[in-house]
Amino acid sequence: MSRRTKFIVALIGTALMMTFVIGLSHSISTGFAGFKGGLPFMVIVIVVIALALYDFWEDAIRKDD
Repeated sequence: MSRRTKFIVALIGTALMMTFVIGLSHSISTGFAGFKGGLPFMVIVIVVIALALYDFWEDAIRKDD
């Protein structure tokens, strides 16, 4: 797969995953659970997004010289 194609596919996939997880976290925090009930899930979401962004950087952006 070309570098440009890999970048575009990884960007779309990461953006879709982040949109879903952030929306889910927002829904949990503003719903019945409230902020304090949704806080542990928000922490998990932050860690998952950080890992996804690192994987995106490592696979699509970083050059393998």
